[in-house]
Amino acid sequence: MRVVIAGGHGKIARLTIERLARAGHRAVGLIRNPDHAADLTAIGGTPLLLDLEQSDAATVAGELGGADAVVFAAGAGPGSGPERKLTVDRDGAILLADAAERAGVRRYVMISAHRTDDFDPESDEVFQIYLRAKSEADADLRRRDLDWTIVRPGGLTDEPGLGTVTLAERTERGRIPRADVAAVVTELLLGGHGIRRQAELITGPTPVVEAVAAL
Repeated sequence: MRVVIAGGHGKIARLTIERLARAGHRAVGLIRNPDHAADLTAIGGTPLLLDLEQSDAATVAGELGGADAVVFAAGAGPGSGPERKLTVDRDGAILLADAAERAGVRRYVMISAHRTDDFDPESDEVFQIYLRAKSEADADLRRRDLDWTIVRPGGLTDEPGLGTVTLAERTERGRIPRADVAAVVTELLLGGHGIRRQAELITGPTPVVEAVAAL
């Protein structure tokens, strides 16, 4: 399997790339900074220099040839302003979907965020704009004729993965290690589960393989 991951140098992306590579698959990470290429190569990934904010659907589609799936794991990141929440977290995800359609890549896994639809539309606070961006990107993906899955993790931590989760349409508020998010994303890709399903994800009692298979 060849998987192209937007936001390829992010923490969840790198954990996913490493898992895919260990399983014998080719994971291509889209990066903006050429200095990050060596980090992806070291974990078995293939770096590809491409900035979604400075690209268009035709260009991105040209890089998706031969891909079996795409993953959106990009984000403007801490410290970024409201404008980049929209241009990266929303518009970047939409651009990747446009490109996937052009390239004939049906499988799309979106890493979103917990309770994004609860954003305050009247607020100009950065976090509310972030939630709005994620919500609007998810809504755009749901309307498409793609084999999409939207994963909405709770508060992210860098603790070691537990290997057990709660994955459901609606969960309590909670936290989850990035390693467990990567495990869920990898299992979704390799097992082909969760097509046209949206689910929230937090730490819970169910082994990842079982939770994903039940989605």
